[in-house]
Amino acid sequence: MKIILKLLVSVFLLSEISTASEIKIFEFTEAELSQLEVRKVRGAHNKTEYTVGSNENGNFLKAVADNAASGLGKAVKINLNKTPFINITWKIEKDLFGIKENTKKGHDFAARVFAVKKIGATPLSNRAINYVFSSNNDIGFYSASPYTKKSIDNVLSTTKNNLNEWVTVKANVKEDFKKFHGLEVNELDGLAIMSDTDNSNMKSIAYFQNIYFSAN
Repeated sequence: MKIILKLLVSVFLLSEISTASEIKIFEFTEAELSQLEVRKVRGAHNKTEYTVGSNENGNFLKAVADNAASGLGKAVKINLNKTPFINITWKIEKDLFGIKENTKKGHDFAARVFAVKKIGATPLSNRAINYVFSSNNDIGFYSASPYTKKSIDNVLSTTKNNLNEWVTVKANVKEDFKKFHGLEVNELDGLAIMSDTDNSNMKSIAYFQNIYFSAN
C-alpha cells in the first residue's frame, strides 16, 4: 500500500468540528454511501464492494474484498482532549488466515479503521494509527506498515477468538499517537475504513457498525 496515506486524505469529502462528549462518525446509510468517494488503491485489480444494511443494533457497512483494495473516509475534526477514545463494533465473516500481515506480500486486513493526523503540506507526510481486525495476530500486536513507518498497524480484534462474531472494541487514540509516533496530538483530522486483499489475492467479508469517539 505505497499510497495508502495519500488515499486516506483523498477520499475525505466532509469537514466538520466535533466537540460533543460522544461523536458518531458514520451513519452507514445509502445516502451517506453515495456521497462518500470510494478510491481504489493503485495497482489493485478490483475495488472493495461496500454496501449498507441493518440489524437489531442499527445500520452497518458490509465490505467484500475479492483480490481488491479500496477505502472510504471522512475528514472530521475530533478533539482528542475531550473525546480520545475510538469505539468500533465489527465482524469478520471470512478472514485471511495464513498470511503474514507485517510483510508487503501479506499486508492485508479484512477490516481496518485508520485514524489520521495531518502533519505537513502533503498527504504523504501524515501520520496514521491503523486499528485492525487481524486474521493471524493476537490482540495487542502492533507493527509499522511494511510500506511506510508513518502508519502503525494495531490489532484490536482477532479471528483467532472471534470469527464471524460481532465484537466491540475501544482504544485511546491520543495515547496511541504518543506511543507509536511520539506525537502529542490534540485534534484528529479524519477517519477512514478499508478492507483490502490486493497483496494476498484472497477474499474477505467484513462488517462495520457504530464507530464513534467518546470521553471514556
